[in-house]
Amino acid sequence: MLQTKRAGLTGTDLKTIALVLMVLDHIHYMFEFTGAVPVWFTMAGRLSAPLFLFCTAEGFAHTHDRRRYFLRIWGISSAMGLIEVLFMLGYFRRADGFWPRNGIFADFVLLCLVWQGIDWLRQRRCVRGIAVIAAVVLWPFAASLLCAVPVLSKPVAVLCQSLIPAWSNLTDGGVYYLIGGVMLYLLRDHRPRQLACWAVWTFATGFVLTGWLASGTPGFTFSMMFTDYFEWFSVFAVLLMAAYNGRRGAGHKRLFYWFYPAHVYLLYAASCAVCRWMG
Repeated sequence: MLQTKRAGLTGTDLKTIALVLMVLDHIHYMFEFTGAVPVWFTMAGRLSAPLFLFCTAEGFAHTHDRRRYFLRIWGISSAMGLIEVLFMLGYFRRADGFWPRNGIFADFVLLCLVWQGIDWLRQRRCVRGIAVIAAVVLWPFAASLLCAVPVLSKPVAVLCQSLIPAWSNLTDGGVYYLIGGVMLYLLRDHRPRQLACWAVWTFATGFVLTGWLASGTPGFTFSMMFTDYFEWFSVFAVLLMAAYNGRRGAGHKRLFYWFYPAHVYLLYAASCAVCRWMG
């Protein structure tokens, strides 16, 4: 029998779009110092992180092996976190002092734990559910207490940046992104409500709140919300999320996992070479 294809975008389609937009964003991020990369590269890139978040939530919900799914994300996050520590210590920095602060996988590590906790609560496994969510929420506070002990301060700081990420140490995404990820997962069985809440949350935090905070800075004008404070452009990712047809697609698992760290460090190395060349 002939199989009919469901109209819309598959998970692979969404991740491919997100990947292209991410590369544009990071080209601007790495080479902004040259003045040769247009700002619309990073404006378009605002849609990338929400799309990857949406796809990660869907992937976590549908994977047949959540432990393996989590460990793969955690492994990449930890490796990039350790490299971030080296940058923070002054190693391998660009001649102008810049280094890449890209660590979205740390957000996904924390969210996978919270998402699992949510599912345990739904299954009435309350002790497990509350424990894992509480661990994610309280870890930064516990870490700050441990850092008060001189002999523990540096090891704990490294752990928070790498092996046991803390939401207070995120270098990419952030608390609003994490809350949005929880929202997407909680409402994933109610797509219209899910997308509406995501759009409202993103606009409220990215445009209304940011605009209110920025309005107190000297020289601020409303037009700057479209030229300088454009993080809220991520709200338009909801249009692509709405086109999702619920299918995984071709997959290309390894590409999407390993492309992220590979392209970050390749672009960074290229930017270092250009920076030296420019003197």
